[in-house]
Amino acid sequence: METVLDRFANPDTDPVGLLASLIGTVRPDRAADTGLARRNLQALCHLLNSRPEWRRNVRQALYALSRQSRHAELYTSTGILPNTGFFSELFRRIGHTILPEVLDSDLLRSAIRTIFNKPGDSRWTIEVGIDVWQQLIEALQFEEDPPLAEMPRPISEMLRALRIISYWITACGMEPELLRLEPALETYDSPFITQNQELLAYIESYPLAWRKPAALISDDKHLRVLLDQCLGVIERIRKRAARDGTSIPLTYHLQRLQQLIRRCEDLLDILDGLQHDPDGVSARPAIVQLFTTLIEEECLRNNLYRHWRQNTELIALRVTDNACIHGEHYITETRDEYRAMARSAAIGGVVIAFMACLKILLGKADMPPLTGALTFCLNYGLGFCLIHLLHGTVATKQPAMTANAIAATISQTGGKIRDLEVLTELIARTVRTQLVAIFGNIGVAMPLTALLAAMVYGLTGDPFTDPEKATHLLHDQSLIHSGAVFYAAIAGICLFVSGLINGYYDNYAAYTRIRERLLQLSWAARCLGEARLRRFSAYIANNLGALAGNLMFGFLLGGITIFGQLSGLPLDIRHVAFSSAFIGMSVVGLDFAPDPLLLLWAILGVAAIGTINLTVSFALALNVALRSRRVSGKPWRLIARSVLRHFLRQPRDFFLPPRQIERHDSKVQD
Repeated sequence: METVLDRFANPDTDPVGLLASLIGTVRPDRAADTGLARRNLQALCHLLNSRPEWRRNVRQALYALSRQSRHAELYTSTGILPNTGFFSELFRRIGHTILPEVLDSDLLRSAIRTIFNKPGDSRWTIEVGIDVWQQLIEALQFEEDPPLAEMPRPISEMLRALRIISYWITACGMEPELLRLEPALETYDSPFITQNQELLAYIESYPLAWRKPAALISDDKHLRVLLDQCLGVIERIRKRAARDGTSIPLTYHLQRLQQLIRRCEDLLDILDGLQHDPDGVSARPAIVQLFTTLIEEECLRNNLYRHWRQNTELIALRVTDNACIHGEHYITETRDEYRAMARSAAIGGVVIAFMACLKILLGKADMPPLTGALTFCLNYGLGFCLIHLLHGTVATKQPAMTANAIAATISQTGGKIRDLEVLTELIARTVRTQLVAIFGNIGVAMPLTALLAAMVYGLTGDPFTDPEKATHLLHDQSLIHSGAVFYAAIAGICLFVSGLINGYYDNYAAYTRIRERLLQLSWAARCLGEARLRRFSAYIANNLGALAGNLMFGFLLGGITIFGQLSGLPLDIRHVAFSSAFIGMSVVGLDFAPDPLLLLWAILGVAAIGTINLTVSFALALNVALRSRRVSGKPWRLIARSVLRHFLRQPRDFFLPPRQIERHDSKVQD
């Protein structure tokens, strides 16, 4: 470190290279080693305090960097999304990750990238703490240099950046999409416009009052009130979008607008501190805060995951909230609800039995691969839609819905479980509902499929499945003779994806106001009549997500199988209801005399398939739901212990509804 500090004595050396070398002596080998980084910074502070020539030379390097660089772009671009849109920015990050962009040596932004050129710099620079960076500023002792009569260039650059940001806030705040969701912006004085007028007055008066305490300067208090009002409008739009539907472009736009306002406040904090304290002591916390933020944003400028998470958060919340609303219908409480779920699952089992038989018939048709794939997809997709139209239930569709209801319950307490017993009871009700739905599907699909196969044999004299095909079907469901567990996990992923599609199209129906748009179709009114059109439009608005999710789930199941065949990859699916139906069909095809051991392994395989179907889809859906609600530090061990205690104390609650139910609000209350 001393060797590097000695190099600062040469005034002809590039200040960027010198500062990069100095940071290199501070940077820990591992970004997580924050303690070492903190000790290194404190050692640098000690050296600067002990040697006046070293701190003077470092200050001169900083002054030289300040003079030769343009600052404004650093404040207006770093950490602020461009106005090009979500996907344009996504592709830009991918392109710059593969082929880095050329740095402009005249930009302070480029100097920051050169000095802090390691991805881990985004971590240790923040985790060392603001106090250590303030100690470094104190160690440089800028007060040793005589004060400048004129306003320094960095301050002028900040004012210039503020002007640009203010114009952008005005333009963003008057976007048509925001006006549609917040009509008051057109009716009354918009804070997005008035902040610009107030900020321009502040910018004009600031240089006149530099180092003149008696001079008049436009107060920034009213300006900050206007910026708070802008943030309030953004929050109202977010809440309305979460309720009535949103989109990725809207989420991106709100994210960018919020970033602009926050950056404006950060710059105002620095300028206000410098104005009231010429030595800059009171401005140091704001300077360090902005400095560490800019370092983090520059290090993560091409991070794809961060970009995706930040800009899909609102739509993810909307999607999972839709699933949560539907999920509450999949959690029974009373005996009547329990019986209704059993009847609904039985309806699903009936349709699945016919779908399984149709799948075997389609397999016998010897169609071309593409035609066969399409018919298999339509068989699954239209069959699942029919189950929904008949108010039936597919058991494996439930976890993606119920997981969101449980996540919503956890998020009501900010991720801290305050009423663990209520949550445990909710989980117990969910488990018993899942079980009755599975038994309803299997208990009807398996015997009905066997009955249909026996009827075909009795009427035609030909077995619905010959012994070879029947044995093959049993092998496919066997726990040890095939990759049933792996294929069940793939089906679980498909279930999870279909749940997201379900929520997305529910959001789409609300966001695009599909019901009102359908009511405007004059030809539909003439064909159906006003009353029927109202009922039809209401049904589509309320069920578009379910229909789209079921249809796409069918296409996922059929598509993965044919993709595995075409690509040669070991890809297939196992769905518990269809697997049970195939067992019933195989038993008839083997003349009710299957190999007992093979039949046992097939039954165990169905149990494993059902478990994996439910577990994978539930875990994925719960993870997304909790992330969308910003729930962290999830106390899974605490929940698991509570559920285990409840099971040991009252195992009946996990299988059957209580004989008498005390009515209460089942949601966790604060």
